[in-house]
Amino acid sequence: MLEVKNLKKRFGSFEAVKGISFSVAKGEVLGFLGPNGAGKSTTMRMITGFLPPTDGTALICGHDISTDPVEAKKCIGYLPESAPSYRAMTVEDFLAFIAHVRGFNGAKCRAKVEEVIEKARLAPVAKKTIETLSKGYRQRTCFAQAIIHDPKVLIMDEPTDGLDPNQKFTVREMIKEMAAEKAIVISTHILEEVDAVCTRAVVIADGEIKADGTPAELKAMDPSGKLDVVFRNLTMKKGAAL
Repeated sequence: MLEVKNLKKRFGSFEAVKGISFSVAKGEVLGFLGPNGAGKSTTMRMITGFLPPTDGTALICGHDISTDPVEAKKCIGYLPESAPSYRAMTVEDFLAFIAHVRGFNGAKCRAKVEEVIEKARLAPVAKKTIETLSKGYRQRTCFAQAIIHDPKVLIMDEPTDGLDPNQKFTVREMIKEMAAEKAIVISTHILEEVDAVCTRAVVIADGEIKADGTPAELKAMDPSGKLDVVFRNLTMKKGAAL
């Protein structure tokens, strides 16, 4: 469903992403892991068409994001880091607005809004304005807008960052419920996300892939069997300060 081909991104003389390639099939939840500044968000923005690559491309359900962006984006649900929303709108109104943008009208629009409110556990706050919501409910509202058109590929950048343990649990349960029918990519630096929801993980640092495998395969890369140790070994430069 998602195929990333040799994505590169330069900002002036700085090469932020240095040739990233991977694929994600239906039913997979891929953890895209790396320390801050590794190139995770830049890669996600290129995959979703928000940032043009210097080289390479991504295919979403067979559609090239560079040459066929409209069809490619129809297949993508995107939850960016610190996702924006219209904070003066109620949850219902915001989701109805997004449904209209996605081409749904009338009864179909209302049905889509009701469906994602249920999936994202938003019923208690559906008629409240977004600016009055807790961070967890705001994140779930933005999660709902990302899935309102039932995309085949779901891209999420730091979906649980800053949430309390209960809020993280709820978001992860929502991801698990959809996993069988979609190809999902979760960009994160939170290692517990891998054990919680991911079937596979790609570790990047300095704009390059350092490892690609199941959680068990990654843990087996160090005698300790601990993912945090493997992560440090892969991403921390020798002699770097903690």
